[in-house]
Amino acid sequence: MLEMSEEHSEDPILTIRNLSVSRSGKEVLDSISIEIRRGEFVGLVGPNGSGKTTLLLSILGILRPMGGEVLVFGHVPACKHNLGMVGWVPQAATQLPNNIHITVRELIRLGTLNQDNFLWRLMTRDIRERIDRSLEMVGLTEIADVDLSSLSGGQLQRAVIGRALASESEFILLDEPLVGVDRASRNSLLRLLDDLCHNHGKTILMVSHDLAAVTQTTHRIVYLEGGIQYDGPTEELPELSELANLRGIEHVHSVHGEWHKGEK
Repeated sequence: MLEMSEEHSEDPILTIRNLSVSRSGKEVLDSISIEIRRGEFVGLVGPNGSGKTTLLLSILGILRPMGGEVLVFGHVPACKHNLGMVGWVPQAATQLPNNIHITVRELIRLGTLNQDNFLWRLMTRDIRERIDRSLEMVGLTEIADVDLSSLSGGQLQRAVIGRALASESEFILLDEPLVGVDRASRNSLLRLLDDLCHNHGKTILMVSHDLAAVTQTTHRIVYLEGGIQYDGPTEELPELSELANLRGIEHVHSVHGEWHKGEK
């Protein structure tokens, strides 16, 4: 596990109190509470269907809660007070249609657009510098004008993260960013995320089925299944069988970094 960012402070980036959310008539989250503070790198783990993506969508303001509240930088999600402060890297972000041709630079430029822009923002000096800075941060300056279709899975994931950085977001949410990348790209991405947290002052919440990656990189783990079963330092995460026994559920285990339910 990597050390805590020196930028870490007691100022809460995210406050969730007694949050309950339903999807398709089924309660997915039931009265959960979490706080994430500036400079933390938090891993959100748990089996499929435990509500990890639902939680991210609630933080973004895409899903409305049945009960409780979500505050991002002290305000409700997706309001003018936190506009552009949250970067979002969804699972499907790298699954682009084959007939779309766009360069790395053009993709990252999309991160500079917001609801106050027209169809395309003028390329001012400030925007150009933001794009160049984002390219440098994700290590893609040398291939900035290469078509996305020519990139490896790891390079494409870096480009998508660069788009989030171009919005100058302080809080970055990632949903399974390591899916579909090889081991070398995986390790490179983890180093990038660590650098963003430690050297650029970003706060990160990452959902991943890759438990080895989460324990290697994050400061803190939130284990979600039927509620929050663990929320604490990464190095103190109990054995998964112990978590299952405490909860009275089927044994949850990971095989090659993937989460599965076993027999009772």
